[in-house]
Amino acid sequence: MKFKGALITVFGLALITCFSGFLKPIWQSKFVQATNDKLTYVPDENGNIIPDFSRVGYHQGDKEIPDVPVVKTISANRNGESQTVIQKAIDEVSALPLNSQGIRGTILLKKGIYNVPGILNISKSGIVLRGEGDDKNGTVIIATGKGQRNLLNISGPGRREEIAGTRTRIADSYVPVGTFSFKVENAQKFKVGDPIVIFRPGTDAWIRDIKMDQITVRPKSSGTIQWTAKAYDLQYERTITKIEGNKIYVDNPVVMAMETRYGGGSIYKYSFTGRVEEVGVENILFKSDYESETDEDHGWEAVDFGNAENCWARNITAQYFGYSCVFVGGGGKYITITDSKCTEAKSQITGGRRYSFNINGQMVLVKNCQSEDARHDYVTGARVCGPNVFFNCKARRTHADIGPHHRWATGTLFDNIDTDGEINVQDRQYMGSGHGWAGANQVLWNCKANDVCVQDPWASAKNYCIGTQATKKPGSFPGRLDGEWEGQNKAGLDPSSLYLAQLKARKQ
Repeated sequence: MKFKGALITVFGLALITCFSGFLKPIWQSKFVQATNDKLTYVPDENGNIIPDFSRVGYHQGDKEIPDVPVVKTISANRNGESQTVIQKAIDEVSALPLNSQGIRGTILLKKGIYNVPGILNISKSGIVLRGEGDDKNGTVIIATGKGQRNLLNISGPGRREEIAGTRTRIADSYVPVGTFSFKVENAQKFKVGDPIVIFRPGTDAWIRDIKMDQITVRPKSSGTIQWTAKAYDLQYERTITKIEGNKIYVDNPVVMAMETRYGGGSIYKYSFTGRVEEVGVENILFKSDYESETDEDHGWEAVDFGNAENCWARNITAQYFGYSCVFVGGGGKYITITDSKCTEAKSQITGGRRYSFNINGQMVLVKNCQSEDARHDYVTGARVCGPNVFFNCKARRTHADIGPHHRWATGTLFDNIDTDGEINVQDRQYMGSGHGWAGANQVLWNCKANDVCVQDPWASAKNYCIGTQATKKPGSFPGRLDGEWEGQNKAGLDPSSLYLAQLKARKQ
């Protein structure tokens, strides 16, 4: 029996040895732990946690992008311009009534070449522009001739307007990152379902504490702009989900702490009747004419979402544009960009060019996308109010970096980003005209890159680098604080995707 037991022990050890090479070590972040598809968040000394990023994209991820029925079909005209016929079809479908789901119908562009010397505009809700494939054998829309321009604009009129008399101060002395609730001085003006803005003021004290009134002047230049408080009023769109006395609950988390020493915060109701909704663009190859590798007098953005909500772009490719495949402006909200590509940009390789997927809106999801030959493949702009998510995206032959680009973008998740270049969250100081602290409460989760820099601002926010496979770099300017680094070059992070884990956990 002893001999038999020894054989069993040896056999077991052999099995463990045999399979150990195939098993990746599993570890969990000290900030977020997963158990049976549930997540536990560990707060810091002020109660801040990594936010829940799961309520982004088309209808907050609670509805699948629809397959909208075709109501108009167009065939290609290879030798003539197609802008007139496409825009006429858009205008005709715009005149149709909306159905109960807010849909008018799909315009199907059959396979072939469509030459567009100007700009296409969708300014009404419920319209889908669909092709029959995003490669050279599918539907190809070409921005022909000269002129730096967007090829397709998706946007309604107007802007967000505060409803007079509804502004109410937040009563809590500190509202931490990640929370879904806070107390206000008087909740009687509000009801469940109200769209509100959570307003965090910029203040002189805050600007001073993050040292953005002390930006080093760019050598041999007088163009460096110091930050001013009024320019950094942050306005986050939310919807009220519950009210208990003077306690307000909202649908998306706070992604920038509000504290009395920096002016606290307030909320107000708003209207934005001009936004278009339920607009999609699908299965199209967008191309631009160009005259040289550095030509800039040609198609600049393939698709631009302006004042748009609950819209999408899927299975599209942009080729030869100077700036982007998809740009989402500050009026964009709940937009999904998925399974799309930006390739072979034509422009100078310098500032203001090659931002493949550029997000300035709120609650935007960019997933399963690819970028080549860009400068800033997956990027946010100035004062961007999150949450926003870049998930499972790849970048190759990049010429600069991925990450928040400038001036305090808040609440972005970079989840499973794979690049042969850099990912940076840092103080950019005098870059541009005074980019300064590019991002706050940014999270890198299970990303891969050549080099990564993640720094913490001097006050009021943190940045996280968790499970990143990369060389850690010091950043462009010395002496900054390290961000929250954890598990650098350590395989087996669980959950492997924070976004997917958060989405699954809230749907349990």
